[in-house]
Formats: sequence, structure tokens, C-alpha cells
Amino acid sequence: MIKIRIKTRVRPTEDLDKVLKAVGNIFTGELKVIDEGEGYYTIEGFATNKESIEKLYNILRIEQVLSAARAILEKKTHGNKIRFILHKQAAYVGKASFIDSDRESPMGGIIVEIETDNPEEFINWLTPRVGGGVGKKHTRSQRAKRKQILKKTFK
Repeated sequence: MIKIRIKTRVRPTEDLDKVLKAVGNIFTGELKVIDEGEGYYTIEGFATNKESIEKLYNILRIEQVLSAARAILEKKTHGNKIRFILHKQAAYVGKASFIDSDRESPMGGIIVEIETDNPEEFINWLTPRVGGGVGKKHTRSQRAKRKQILKKTFK
């Protein structure tokens, strides 16, 4: 079982179509726009399959931020829920930037909530361990090879 919910608020100073594009750049599930009046809207999305955030899945790989994203997702997991916030303006240009609160983004963030029976399995799908993995020690020969490569690269 998996439930994915996305929510963001649109302020009067924002273009509704641009915010819809930002959400659409990371989420392909069903979206609902709620007119709150006085120029404010709320965009809500809901899906019951992980494919609805396959765009986010791809962005994390293109930007090569799997380890950092994984650390955030692990930190933001409570019981069977994973809740994180993405920077709305970054999402608009097809990037993934995680923020801790709406205060970190002048336009607010996109709240993503994932409820699943197995959060660890979901995190492994979205952000698999890369390289040596978190906490894995490299051997002396692996470190020496890496040092040689770095020396050649930065001559």
C-alpha cells in the first residue's frame, strides 16, 4: 500500500500556471486546484502508486543527489510516513531542492507526504545507496586509487 499526497499554496503574487508546472515537474498524479478567494489557491495531488513521482525519481539521478536526498528522506521518516518539502521555484525549473520549512522559500514549498507499509523499501527505490554507501569504509587501495585519479584530474 502506498499513498502519495502533494500540497502547495499559491499566493496572489504567483502565477497559478507556473505553480502547476512546478508541481507537474515532480508529480504526475491527479491534481485538484482549490480557489480560496482573494487570489489564493491550494493545489493538492493524490496518487496510490510510486510511478506518480517518477519525474522526481529521474531528477534525483540527473542531478546526482541520491545520497543527500536519501539522508533527508531517512531523517523525515516517522513511522510509516515520509514527509518532506521541495523548493517550489527549483521544481519549476526541473530541479530538486529540499527545504526544512516554507520560510526557506519566498514562495513557500511543495509538501510531499508518502504513506507506505514499508518506508525503507520506498526510500531504497527512490534513492538507492550509491558508491560505497553511507557509513561504508573504503580500503586503503581504494583510497589510493581515488587519490591518483584526483591528482591526474587537477594537475
